[in-house]
Amino acid sequence: MTLEGKSVAILIAPRGTEEPEFLKPKQAVEDAGGEVTVVGFEPGEARTVNSDLDEGASYTIDKTFSEVQADDFDGLVVPGGTVGADKLRGSVEAIGFIRAFFDQKKPVAAICHAPWTLIEAGVLKGRTLTSYPTLKVDIENAGGAWTNEEVVVDNGLVTSRDPNDLPAFCAKLVEEIAEGVGAALEAGN
Repeated sequence: MTLEGKSVAILIAPRGTEEPEFLKPKQAVEDAGGEVTVVGFEPGEARTVNSDLDEGASYTIDKTFSEVQADDFDGLVVPGGTVGADKLRGSVEAIGFIRAFFDQKKPVAAICHAPWTLIEAGVLKGRTLTSYPTLKVDIENAGGAWTNEEVVVDNGLVTSRDPNDLPAFCAKLVEEIAEGVGAALEAGN
């Protein structure tokens, strides 16, 4: 699948986003020919983490949430990391940005703890997805159906459980973004 001419936003939260869940999808999109914009809270760089506790590398933030809108992109990737996902779900700007992708029926990929942001955005009602297992009850309480699978695709929403699922997650997110607008159904609130 090629993503030539496609633009994808990937989110990062300082000292909280899980490095492989950020780096592998970013590389997958770039390897497929897509353009990636790293979106974060402040200009500069953000340091990732590994296994939530170990310091990872720093990555340049291309744009802040105040500088972007979903209209600018063909798809969105929300990496996990317990602290990173929590920081993102606590941001009105980040949640508004995520919700706009669902409103515009654009593909969204979320891995591990990232579905916390989807719960906060109110976009899970009637959807089937997976996540890190501890989010199961949260997802069900938000109206979603949780399943323990490597990767789940539900009308443009791609989800996976943890870094072990990254090969399947990356392949499916590239496929869904290649399919484009209209693949994702409007958020069921």
